Order: sequence, then structure tokens, then C-alpha cells
Amino acid sequence: MAAELTVLGLAVVLALVQLVLYAVPANREVGVDWTTGPRDTPALHKLSVRTGRLQRAYANHIEGLVLFGAAVLTVVASGRGSDLTAMAAWIYLAARVIYVPLYWAGVPMWRSVVWMVGLTATMVMIGAALLGA
Repeated sequence: MAAELTVLGLAVVLALVQLVLYAVPANREVGVDWTTGPRDTPALHKLSVRTGRLQRAYANHIEGLVLFGAAVLTVVASGRGSDLTAMAAWIYLAARVIYVPLYWAGVPMWRSVVWMVGLTATMVMIGAALLGA
């Protein structure tokens, strides 16, 4: 299996881990009746600051995962996988793993820098696939 596909699979596992990291405390904070219901009305209680951060970090990962997944599929389908695209994929995953605790802890500047590293890695992959680098 291509390294890029392996990393894509691991990025999905990370998304699942992030979902659990935020969903478990969210269920405790707003109540199971609300989280298992139709959510037609706002929750009676808001999420705590840190649970809200975990929720936003998860949503951010899902957004980035769409772009990363498209980049991986473009690389693999074009047959232009290389050491560069494999390294970029691993850098993307490392950045996403580092991003979660930075967001949870409320670290502003470094969180954004790490996010940009992940986005840049995705852009390198798509560039390599489209330009044959």
C-alpha cells in the first residue's frame, strides 16, 4: 500500500480519536438526553471551554481531512507518489496530532503555525501530483 494511503487511514483514525475526546465530555456536560435527541433546541448548558476547543479541533481536522484525502487520492491515482509526497503526508499527520493538544491548551500562535504546516504539506502533495514534481 502506498505510504500516502497508510497516512490517510491513520488520519481517519485520528479523527475518530478526536471525536471520542470531545464527545465523551460533551455528553457529560450537556446531557445524554440532548446529545441522543434530535437537537431541535439549543442545549441547556454550554460546553466547557476545553470541550469546546476539542469540538472545534475535531471540526478543523474534518475540514483539513477532505483536502488531504483529495490530495492523497490525486497522488495515488496519478501514479506520482514519491518520497516527497510520502514525507508530506507524514508531516501532515504529525501536524494534525500536534495541533490537538495545542488547541486544547489554548496556545494561539503555535497552533496556527502547526495548522499551516499541515496545510502546506497538503499543498505540496497536490502540487507534486499535478506538476509531476
